[in-house]
Amino acid sequence: MPFTAVADGIRIRVRLTPKAARDRVQGIIRDADGVAALKAAVTAPPEKGKANAALIKMLARAWRAPKSDLTLIAGHSDRRKVLHLAGDPDRLAAALTVWLAGIADGDALR
Repeated sequence: MPFTAVADGIRIRVRLTPKAARDRVQGIIRDADGVAALKAAVTAPPEKGKANAALIKMLARAWRAPKSDLTLIAGHSDRRKVLHLAGDPDRLAAALTVWLAGIADGDALR
């Protein structure tokens, strides 16, 4: 799973591709260490935080969460990022598991 429950929410690992043809979540990938991450792409360039802001906007919309509940906590200038989604970790984990099942079934966010 690309997310981990913490006391005040969920941490989500993301591999972001900026300057893509369209904003979307392409699925789940594993890095060389076998750690899972969401594979996401945004059209915004990686300049002055534009790609990071586009990622947060896209995921907030997909998860029906306020943008203010999502915070980039690691990877500000790296393709590998860690986001924090604030809220009840059990409820969020259940919702993200359902959402991820849709991604696995080919319903990737486009």
